[in-house]
Order: sequence, then C-alpha cells, then structure tokens
Amino acid sequence: MSPDVFFNLFIEELKNLPELQDYYKFLTSNKKFGFRKNYFLQRLKYIDGTFNRYVETHNKKPVIWDCGCGFGTTAFFLAMNGLASYGSTLEYYFPLIEKRRSYWNQFGNSNLFCADYEDIYENKLQKNSVDIIIVQDTLHHLEPIDKALEILWTTLKPGGMLIVIEENGGNIIQRAKLYKQRGGIRIIKTFDEKLQREVIMGNENIRPFDKWKRLLKTASFEPDEKSVQYIRYYLPFMYNKNNAEQLAGKEQRINNPFLRKYFFFGINFIAHKR
Repeated sequence: MSPDVFFNLFIEELKNLPELQDYYKFLTSNKKFGFRKNYFLQRLKYIDGTFNRYVETHNKKPVIWDCGCGFGTTAFFLAMNGLASYGSTLEYYFPLIEKRRSYWNQFGNSNLFCADYEDIYENKLQKNSVDIIIVQDTLHHLEPIDKALEILWTTLKPGGMLIVIEENGGNIIQRAKLYKQRGGIRIIKTFDEKLQREVIMGNENIRPFDKWKRLLKTASFEPDEKSVQYIRYYLPFMYNKNNAEQLAGKEQRINNPFLRKYFFFGINFIAHKR
C-alpha cells in the first residue's frame, strides 16, 4: 500500500474517530489541509523509502521497534505493507490503538503491529534484537537523553538503523514559539497513572541536527549526513487546493544551508549503530 493510498484511508478513518481529530487536525481547517497533508506524507514517504531500500538490500524483512509509537499510525502503515512491528507508548495514546485495529483489518493484517504501554527504560526487548528502530516525534521527549540513546543502541543489532523523524530544533520560529510556551524548562517530571510513578520527559526538547549528531556519536551511533532531509518550508498561506505536491517538490530543491537549518520545520535522518 502506497503512502498516498494509506493517507486517503486514514482520512476516512478520522471522519469516524473524533478522538483523533484534535491531534491530527486534518478535518479542522480546509485552508491548512494541503499544508498538513504534505508534512504527513513527506515523513511517511521517508520511512517507506527507507524500509523499501532495506528489504531490497538485505532480502529480508527487518525486526522493527516503533519507540514512542503514539496512536500507531506509522505502525499500521507498515502492517498494511506486510511488515511486523512492536510499538511502545505512554499516556493517552495507548487505548486508541486497539480501537483502530478493526478499521485497518479491512485493508491488511493490522495484527502485524503489537504494542505495549511502557517506558523506554522498562522495555522488554532483548539486546541486539532489532534491525530498525523508529523514533518519530520521540527523541525530544526522551530524558535523560544519554541513557535513552544507550538503550536504543543496546537494543539494535550490530549495524542496525535508527530512523529519526523530528522537529528541526534549529528552526528560529519554532524555537521562539516553544520558548514562549515553556520558557527554558526543557525537562519535566509527570506522574503516570498507569505506571503509578513519576516519569521524566523532555518538554518539547527539540534540537538542531548538529546537536543530535554530537549526542548520537557520543552514544556510538554514526549519523548518515547524506540521509538528512529537511521538510516543511512554505507557510500555510502559500497553499491552495492544487499546489501541495508542487510546493513539496519545490522546497526540496532549496539548497541554501542557512534556510534549511533555520527555516525548515521538520528533519528526517538515519543513524547506524557502530
């Protein structure tokens, strides 16, 4: 199933699942639909392309951990393409995963995706057991980050891959917005009702690629600089009903390093276990 076909089915799912509508917001504003669709698909296509290349290169399906899988959207996409994955998540996301399963079973085997409610520090995965770990909008929530990266590294097989889908912490506008919201408080403690204990979390602790690169290298990962993709440059008012795909292509032709580092909203990249 292609990302575009999955997206159309996902929109139909949202129409009948109001619990997801405030989070994904595709149905809340027609004016921003193309803007949001582009971002969703650019991320999903990056993940899809990475898995396709892995299967072609290794001639096998990878063992996958979706760390911080949220509502399971990416994992359901993988399941629709015959890829099994294990997801871990916290908070309000977990209960909706099972509720979504019957919908996606109409189009593939949604049971290829299984998930647990767990903190990364209590995950049940064995050392050197996973080929690919996805961390989508997750790294900026993991604290202490050095310990989290150690767990990710330990869980991956030698040469294993970390797929990072993140907000670009170098984006000037987003940094100013977050500082207004949380000030300089980048790490918080919150009480988890299900775990019955405090959990330390990054408070939208986004970082620029150069900082992620240093942290990952310290943790014995090797970031692949050729894999870096910056996305979402054009603002919502630049979109109309027909130009979303055109704008997505146009922004990828922007080669100005200054614009990419400081004015693109999202970043995707890969790091390998050394």
